[in-house]
Amino acid sequence: MLKLWKLYQHCLSYHPVKTQIISSGILWSIGDISAQYITHSTALSRLNNSDVESEFKINWKRVAITSLFGFGFVGPVGHFWYEGLDRLIRMRLQLQPKSVRFVATKVAADGIIFGPFDLFVFFTYMGFSTGKSVTQVKEDLKRDFLPALILEGAVWPVVQIANFRYVPVRYQLLYVNMFCLLDSAFLSWIEQQNDAPWKQWFTSFQPLKERGGQGRL
Repeated sequence: MLKLWKLYQHCLSYHPVKTQIISSGILWSIGDISAQYITHSTALSRLNNSDVESEFKINWKRVAITSLFGFGFVGPVGHFWYEGLDRLIRMRLQLQPKSVRFVATKVAADGIIFGPFDLFVFFTYMGFSTGKSVTQVKEDLKRDFLPALILEGAVWPVVQIANFRYVPVRYQLLYVNMFCLLDSAFLSWIEQQNDAPWKQWFTSFQPLKERGGQGRL
């Protein structure tokens, strides 16, 4: 492990973008395999072995699709996002590093800008990459985006407070990538849940204007 850590440090020093791209792709593929296993185990216990094969088989096509999201989006975009965010807040806003305002501004920007954008790209990409039409992708976004945003919004701010306060900038991307291992499993699991009842609860609330219009019909 020590040799692996030193190798990572070396690669991060000389090839930061490439290192983040490769590590993100690997972690997202592991996360998707974990999500597939969780989904299989849950279905197996719920259906009492009646409609689900007892042997777990990895869907390698899905793993490849998910890992490409890590390679093509999370790695490069995440690298430039965190580097740029730190530079912007330190130089343009001139906030003292690790101060309360510094950390709070970073957490707010990450949660308001990057978080929703990341979810939107993920669900859109997963839809089109599996052959779904534009209409189907829109329906998937309506079904999956809000539940994922709410559930992730309860966790990621805490993760990022520790990241921006205690982790040196050099290793903040590694820190985020380690949590992305869990995040990729969570998002893959969310995407595989289809029309689960708990999802429908999140999307069952309609705007007051719409409900009022229905009441007059």
